[in-house]
This record gives sequence, C-alpha cells and structure tokens, in this order.
Amino acid sequence: MPTTLFFFNPNIAPKEEYELRKNELKRYAQTLNIDFIDGDYDHKLWLNAIKGLENQPERGSRCLECFKFRLRATAQLAAEKEFTQIATTLASSRWKNLEQIEKAGRWAVEPFPNVEFWAKNWRKDGLSERRQRLLHENNFYNQTYCGCEFSK
Repeated sequence: MPTTLFFFNPNIAPKEEYELRKNELKRYAQTLNIDFIDGDYDHKLWLNAIKGLENQPERGSRCLECFKFRLRATAQLAAEKEFTQIATTLASSRWKNLEQIEKAGRWAVEPFPNVEFWAKNWRKDGLSERRQRLLHENNFYNQTYCGCEFSK
C-alpha cells in the first residue's frame, strides 16, 4: 500500500502558521508523488479537547492529550481508508516526549483492530542527521515551537 501523508494539526495557531506548515508538507508530498490528505482545521475543537490543561508545561499532560486527539483522528482515517499502519513525525522532534507519543499512538489505535501504530524512534540511527539534511536540501521552513499557542 502506498504512503499517504495526513496533515491533521488543529493545535496550530494562528491559522497563518497552520497554512504555512501545511503548504510545506503539501509541496514536499507533490515532489515525491505521495498522496496528501488535508485534515480539518478546527482549532476550537482542539481547544475543547485540551480544556483545563492550558497551563501545563511542555511535555506535560496537555501534550499527551493533544497527541491522543490527533492520533485518534489519524487512526480513524486509516481504518476508513483500510490502511494498516500509522506513524507520526512527532517522534522526530527532540522537544517531544517519546513515551507520551508511543502511549498516545497505542491508545489511538485501540478501537481499530486492523490498524497498528508504528512506534519508531526517529532520533536514532542517523535519522536526526538525515532530518537536518532534508531540511537544508529542501529549504523547508523549520518552526521553533510545536504550534499551539501554549508552547510559545
């Protein structure tokens, strides 16, 4: 089954930042001839999902709930499209907690028995270096915060 990129980041604010990131991924997907699915941008729905956690620190419970919210949507889409596996670029960021990402991913696929979460550590085996090289080679926009207004 071919790779498909799903951009579902209703956590990103403001909308201009969301569009910038989405368009970078879309451009890259086109150069690789990879299918791209644009998830809905509903920032208010995301704010509701993390309500009460706004003041939590980075890598705290807000991040876990954010990951769960976004990965559940990914798992649901995968099940609908009959994809058998999902992964996330969240695990490439040194700013994110890998244990939280894995916990959220495994939680996200629980209701979908035919979908597996691929818990890959994208920071090992030269993959961080490759990420840096790809950023440079493709002149990608490289943000300095996760995207939500609480992480700035």
